Amino acid sequence: MSVAECFRQHAPAYLDRFGDRIPLGHRKVISAITRCRTGELGGVVYACDGCGHEHWVGRSCGNRHCPTCQHERTVAWLEKQTQRLLPIQHFLITFTVPAELRMVLRAHQKEGYDAIFNAGSQTIRKLAANPKWLGTSKIGFFGVLQTWGRDPTTYHPHVHFIVPGGGVSEDGTRWLATPQNFFFPEPCAAPIYRAKFRDLMRQAGLAELVDASIWDHDKWWEVDVKAVGDGRAVLKYLAPYVFRVAIGDRRIEACDQQTVTFRYTPSKSKQSKTRTVSGSEFIRGFLQHVLPRSYQKVRYYGWMSQNHQMANDRVRWLVWLFLGWTFWLASLPMEPPVRREPLRCEHCGNTMRLVAVIDHDGNVLYNRGLDYLDSG
Repeated sequence: MSVAECFRQHAPAYLDRFGDRIPLGHRKVISAITRCRTGELGGVVYACDGCGHEHWVGRSCGNRHCPTCQHERTVAWLEKQTQRLLPIQHFLITFTVPAELRMVLRAHQKEGYDAIFNAGSQTIRKLAANPKWLGTSKIGFFGVLQTWGRDPTTYHPHVHFIVPGGGVSEDGTRWLATPQNFFFPEPCAAPIYRAKFRDLMRQAGLAELVDASIWDHDKWWEVDVKAVGDGRAVLKYLAPYVFRVAIGDRRIEACDQQTVTFRYTPSKSKQSKTRTVSGSEFIRGFLQHVLPRSYQKVRYYGWMSQNHQMANDRVRWLVWLFLGWTFWLASLPMEPPVRREPLRCEHCGNTMRLVAVIDHDGNVLYNRGLDYLDSG
């Protein structure tokens, strides 16, 4: 059972029910997921080098919200980010918003998500520059937007920032490390984050949509700071969510004409549970996580950004000097780079090669070795 099968079962009724009220972006996602690998988007032909069999598969939709697609991009991103990790402790710093604000953000996604990114990143940099804590503004980190919780049908926008435990001194000559398992105290972050978020909402013209009492209580503005070791485990956790949405095929338990049943793990629990919702509720719950067109859900800051004047190699060199070359050599990863497994023939197990690509109108986009196809 897959998300695509659930969409093919329930999306037609959802489209009939809500019609033009469905945003264009959501309709495009429905169209892509329901047609992905069915042949409606065209096909790809592979030939086996062993037994000579030809294999035809439907083309993928390539939509970034499709659970079936984007696997290779996820693997490539994880490998790249893992290689960029410094041999020091890292922190996962998470910024969320009060539940009373979520519907405002859902209606104004770009402005709301930008506010979480900007208010959160500014809070991190402000506290890092405080002499009480790290004492430098020259830090580097990145953030990943996530709009769901453990239950994918809920709406819970928040940003996870992965922050190395240290920074470069203001004169650029030394690496400054944070204390073990400490970056800054959470109670100090909440009022700063709240004030910056409020200012950004005012600038976006959305302040009048927010209950004024929300700005009066720091306890509603959650900032969670957690030490995550060398950062590898948290990267593996975040990677699947960078290039797709909410729920994958493996969590779908059943789908019939009325309902969809999926598996999830409640917060602060290790025991999985199942939940059954109507087909319409499943579609609605999935689509609320569709991002605005071209929205950048991963953002890099400081010396982790591409155009920063201080290159990553310079930062790494300062970390080497701080830790000592012996420590650095001992910390080098021994695992080989991830290698993609080649496609293999289901008949004989030999490697297959790509020989043709055909679009949805039957036009041959690529042909290498199939004489019966008219390549134009």
